[in-house]
Amino acid sequence: MARTLFELNPDLDRAALGRRFRETGRVQVRDVLTREAAEEIQAILTKATPWGMAVRAGSGADTPPRAFSNAEIAAAGGAEAVNRMANAAAQASARGDYGFRYAQFSLVEAVQKSWNPGGPHELLLEHINAEPMMDLVREITGFAELVKADGQATLFAPQHYLGKHSDSHVAEGWKVAYVLNFAREDWQADWGGYLLFLDEDGDVIEGFRPRFNALNIFAVPQDHLVSFVPPFAPAGRLAITGWFRDR
Repeated sequence: MARTLFELNPDLDRAALGRRFRETGRVQVRDVLTREAAEEIQAILTKATPWGMAVRAGSGADTPPRAFSNAEIAAAGGAEAVNRMANAAAQASARGDYGFRYAQFSLVEAVQKSWNPGGPHELLLEHINAEPMMDLVREITGFAELVKADGQATLFAPQHYLGKHSDSHVAEGWKVAYVLNFAREDWQADWGGYLLFLDEDGDVIEGFRPRFNALNIFAVPQDHLVSFVPPFAPAGRLAITGWFRDR
């Protein structure tokens, strides 16, 4: 029998998930896909994704985020440029400013720039925007106005993190942030990479462990971060991340 790349788990309790979302503005949907579909996507991320690097060193307009492609990193001086930016990000974070460093591959750019026409990354973005996935998110969130989603593959390897921020781009149509996780199933708490939500005092009010085949969705804006992945973590936190939009 043919497999579907993005086949949803038919046994999800959508009503219970919706109640949870309405209570807190966030929910983790475990086993969101069939196991076969999740394993196939994990394999694409692990074996067929040319990772670049996303880095930011400060929250000001003069310190915009920078995305290095895999080709740029491989070119002469590319690795050194990434390391300089990563060090600047660490210094910004040490000052209490916004910073991040993680591996990424833009699904949107892959489509727009025809990096690999008909390839698996294009199909992933198509499936995220297809009606089964869109309807699932609309049903859980109650946001019937959602019309599309963007996405990027992300890999939080040792030394990677995403500083505290709120995703306040509501004017750009950002309505619901998502993290579709494909971390290894034995992911340990000591390995970091947790999606953490904070209150106004900076206390952690909820955290989601990186889980294989789990979809985290949360209304934006709300303060959150991805915790630092320490040097001894044996594997990266694989995911597809982005926003469901109302325009």
